[in-house]
Amino acid sequence: MKKMKLFNLTWPIFIETALFMLLGFIDVFVLSKYNDIAASSVNTANQAVSIVTIVFTVISGASAVIISQCLGAKNKKGASRIAAISLTFNMAFGIIVSAILFIFNTPILRFIGAEGKILDYSSQYLAIVGGTLFLQAVLSATSVIIRNHGMTQISMYVTVGMNIVNTVLDIIFVLGLFGMPRLGVLGVAIATSFSRFAGTIVLLIVLFRKIEKPSIFKLLKPFPWGDVKNIIKIGVPSALETFLYNLSQLVITSIVLKCMTEIDLITKTYVQNITMFFYIFAVSIGQASQILIGHLVGAKKFDEAYRQGFRGYRNALIVTFILSATGALLGQYIMGIFTVNQAIITLGANVLLIDIILEFGRTTNLVVIACLRGAGDVIFPTGCAIFSMWVISTLGAYILAVALGFGIYGLWIAFAADECFRGIMMIFRWKSRKWESKRIATNS
Repeated sequence: MKKMKLFNLTWPIFIETALFMLLGFIDVFVLSKYNDIAASSVNTANQAVSIVTIVFTVISGASAVIISQCLGAKNKKGASRIAAISLTFNMAFGIIVSAILFIFNTPILRFIGAEGKILDYSSQYLAIVGGTLFLQAVLSATSVIIRNHGMTQISMYVTVGMNIVNTVLDIIFVLGLFGMPRLGVLGVAIATSFSRFAGTIVLLIVLFRKIEKPSIFKLLKPFPWGDVKNIIKIGVPSALETFLYNLSQLVITSIVLKCMTEIDLITKTYVQNITMFFYIFAVSIGQASQILIGHLVGAKKFDEAYRQGFRGYRNALIVTFILSATGALLGQYIMGIFTVNQAIITLGANVLLIDIILEFGRTTNLVVIACLRGAGDVIFPTGCAIFSMWVISTLGAYILAVALGFGIYGLWIAFAADECFRGIMMIFRWKSRKWESKRIATNS
């Protein structure tokens, strides 16, 4: 395999990540032309989806680390075996999760705190998108395998196709073009699920024609319990971090739904969809760095891995600052894309100013934690996350937003404090180089 470079890995991941975020953005944007509450309901339903997809994170996230380290150690058979485990487990758990969301979507949303029209809209969305979530499970596993073989452009092209399909169907179904009835949230759910189905099929074809053979599943006999143990060792702490983050967001959403105004809720939805585009470069650099760090640690090139981690972090920080600062300066105009309600526009524009500080911390976490994960160091970031996201973010959000009455401003201050605290801790961890002892891959 030819030597991989950060830029060559990053730019396709950047475009793919931006387009994946655009999938959700387009859903909210099109629904904002239909109904503001309908747009917020999709965001609420996706909070539930984020929680239950943790099981996919366990498998796909750990598989990414182990596959990259195996390839760095020239252990192709080991990488293929991990790929087979990832696909099998993700499909099995995906079917279970899909069934749960399809059957129990309304009780789950009530538990979050959804009521009235938000509950009606979000239950429609969750029944369809959640009921077909096994497609996302397989899509995630397949994309991870392809990326960690250095073929990031392929999954990018597939995501382009998914966006085109999703956008066209969104417009047709939601706005009722070409004689179609205006399906609203139901139309968004159908468009999202169909685009995922198409993307999954294409990526599976690519995987089994260009990278692996269907015969890789024979590597599961005898069953590789040692590999499963390594997946659990890497995946569970990483997934616990993601789970606790999403759970804290559910608690915060519940606070917003029960204790804050409808304007705050709608503003939060629109601002979160805007800020996704501020940190997409950091997400992309983080994912590309994880692949590179995994290969370098697998090959025991620790000094090169150390320098690579800081190189990626520096680049991500510069780009994210430019994006978030520009977004804050143009806040009134950007918020105006979603709504004509001046109260929402003004509130959102002010929150975007606070968000500049938040993005400094978030960028650090996205990149440095990805580097640590690529090296196999997952316990320390998870421990920091447990403390910070619950004590600083969730408790802080309640104190600032509700007890002190700062509303959505209090939410963003708490979010920023959480991200910055964890970011500082992650920098110290990377500089300590304790991650060098966490290597998992073997040479055979």
